[in-house]
Amino acid sequence: MPKNKGKGGKNRKRGKNEADDEKRELVFKEDGQEYALVHRMLGNGRCEAMCIDGTKRLCHIRGKMHKKVWIAAGDIILVGLRDYQDDKADVILKYMPDEARLLKAYGELPENTRLNEGIANLDEEDENAADDYIEFEDEDIDKI
Repeated sequence: MPKNKGKGGKNRKRGKNEADDEKRELVFKEDGQEYALVHRMLGNGRCEAMCIDGTKRLCHIRGKMHKKVWIAAGDIILVGLRDYQDDKADVILKYMPDEARLLKAYGELPENTRLNEGIANLDEEDENAADDYIEFEDEDIDKI
């Protein structure tokens, strides 16, 4: 039989349940940071986010958050801007839904920001989907 050389199984790798259910202090943006809305997840620890300043950036999830804090489309995040690359940023913090509502109440986020709606209705193109409906009459179907 092979000798066990590890320090434990998958439960050790999973770690303790360190859920952030307890209240934490609300973190506001500083110089070189910006609030952003996650547009879509790209894989490999990256996501595409629309920053509050109107720029779409490719964001990299830092190693401390990787596989510990799950980020999904529609989440509000705090990103650190790069001095040398304006189209890329680093995810610093994910705001919980109640924290995002507080940020909106304090005026840090614009009023038109949608909070935690997921992938649905992120694109303005979906709003005009009802206009694409075409009604046919029986006469039109017979001609086809």
